[in-house]
Amino acid sequence: MECGKECASCGKMKHRDEKEYKDLIHRLNRMEGQIRGIRSMVEEDRYCVDILTQVQAVSSALNAFSRTLLSSHIKTCVVEDIREGREESVDELCRTIQKLMK
Repeated sequence: MECGKECASCGKMKHRDEKEYKDLIHRLNRMEGQIRGIRSMVEEDRYCVDILTQVQAVSSALNAFSRTLLSSHIKTCVVEDIREGREESVDELCRTIQKLMK
């Protein structure tokens, strides 16, 4: 695992196996398509409730994406950091969860 490698923007990087990478990209591509669909619905003056239904679908998909990513983060990065004595990772995790629950 390469959770602690340095990165210019955040200080850390995460190496993902091919299966995880493909799953995350697939989810993002699907959401991107849904967003484009919502834009088209607005451009076509579609009924508000129909648009809101699609917005809720994207919101649910984004929440599922976040849960998947958070689960992976805990199982890999956080566990690895704790094993290596970097317990500050738990504090970072708690702050992240608090932000997600707002």
